[in-house]
Amino acid sequence: MGIFDFLSGEFIDVIHWTDDTRDTMVWRFEREGHEIKYGAKLTVREGQAAVFVHEGQLADVFTPGLYMLETNNMPVLTTLQHWDHGFKSPFKSEIYFVNTTRFTDLKWGTKNPIMLRDPEFGPTRLRAYGTYSIRVTDPARFLVEIVGTDGEFTMDEIAFQIRNIIVQEVSRVIARSGIPVLDMAANTADLGRLIATEVSKPLAAYGLTLPEFYIENISLPPAVEKALDKRTSMGIAGDLGRFMQYSAAETMTEAAQAPAGGGMAAGLGAGMGMAMGAQMAQPGPWGAAPTPPPLPVEHVWHIAEKGQTRGPFSKAALGRMAAEGSLGRDTFVWTAGQDGWKRAEDITELAQLFTVAPPPPPPGA
Repeated sequence: MGIFDFLSGEFIDVIHWTDDTRDTMVWRFEREGHEIKYGAKLTVREGQAAVFVHEGQLADVFTPGLYMLETNNMPVLTTLQHWDHGFKSPFKSEIYFVNTTRFTDLKWGTKNPIMLRDPEFGPTRLRAYGTYSIRVTDPARFLVEIVGTDGEFTMDEIAFQIRNIIVQEVSRVIARSGIPVLDMAANTADLGRLIATEVSKPLAAYGLTLPEFYIENISLPPAVEKALDKRTSMGIAGDLGRFMQYSAAETMTEAAQAPAGGGMAAGLGAGMGMAMGAQMAQPGPWGAAPTPPPLPVEHVWHIAEKGQTRGPFSKAALGRMAAEGSLGRDTFVWTAGQDGWKRAEDITELAQLFTVAPPPPPPGA
């Protein structure tokens, strides 16, 4: 065997990558000196892409298939070093295999509560969490922008950055959505699509896409949830009297099932139930409270002067105008529900504004 045959056999002939780690995004094909033999076979499997980097510059990207590393199928590499030496000398290049499958069941969640204005509860804090999947769609951009020269790049190395982008867009979309808190559970699918669209924009600059995004839960703070549960319980209970009767019956049932002193406890529960029923039958704190009269309605008035309308004015404002002399008895006024314009002195509510001047004091007073 000649020396040149021996040297040519020292270089690798088959270049491929099989991954069983489930979290590796990029793997660099290792060869001492990064010397690739002309005519070597490159195998790129489904769910992979191979990126060639020559002398620090990205040279070519190979999609799934079997390739012979020759000039006729590597037009980008025809001008590389050593290709003009009879196409037999090895060339020094780095080959990065990029995993283009989906990385699924990745977790996200809001570290701090999201502040928003709810139309029913007012200022409210929310927390949310869920899952998403990520996928490399532009291997060359991903290698340049994120991986660099890392020989083995895993999902954990970029997951924190992606979660930060997701949480930022989740906070912004939910706060601007205007959806009431109690209706968000019915709109998680629509919110998820909106958030995925917004998150995909910055990820595209990394060569990534977000094929799936799910909101599993949107929750209120514990104190608000407790108050909401109490409000729901009151709504379910309905009439307070019936609720108290039900509670007394439950107490009697539990007392009757007690192993010790069951008879006495049952009698005590029955007595409490009867006494409570008698109290609820009488007017008082347990009976139905009388309905208060409706609040008086305060009218607002419009004034007609010189063919123009002014107002509205409250009764107090009209009183000040009458005292100043800018409102007279013959001034025409109108309020909602009144049949046409009337003089102020003809309206009982306003006639009292024009008080009669008292007679002069008696002599010697």
